[in-house]
Amino acid sequence: MAFTWGSALRITLLLLLLATVIFACFTLPVEKILKDFLSWVDRDLGPWGPLVLAVAYIPLTVLAVPASVLTLGGGYLFGLPVGFVADSIGATVGAGAAFLLGRTIGRSFVVSKLKDYPQFRSVAIAIRRSGFKVCKLHIDFKA
Repeated sequence: MAFTWGSALRITLLLLLLATVIFACFTLPVEKILKDFLSWVDRDLGPWGPLVLAVAYIPLTVLAVPASVLTLGGGYLFGLPVGFVADSIGATVGAGAAFLLGRTIGRSFVVSKLKDYPQFRSVAIAIRRSGFKVCKLHIDFKA
């Protein structure tokens, strides 16, 4: 693989993005923001709180932000059954949204990378033709 200015620019942008994310993780008060959100939900929203908590989960799941504070806070504020249902619905809808975004927006990027690797292209074609057969779960019952 030849080193070009384009690849140098991509590597530089990737390193800059990585440095920005690391910097944000150590400097932004994410935990405080989530705690303030939970106290707002508890104080001001009343019965709409679990719904707002579930909706708040969606972008956190799509962006792969750890939402443990929301999970614990939801269980504490609304009790175990209601908090569990709100957290589960939000996380499930968020995972579905992340899947759909990857399937639609990210698909062109993956397909552009597949043309460089014929083995992966063969697997992609096999999955497109009969994906269930290729991806089915094999369970080995050996003791």
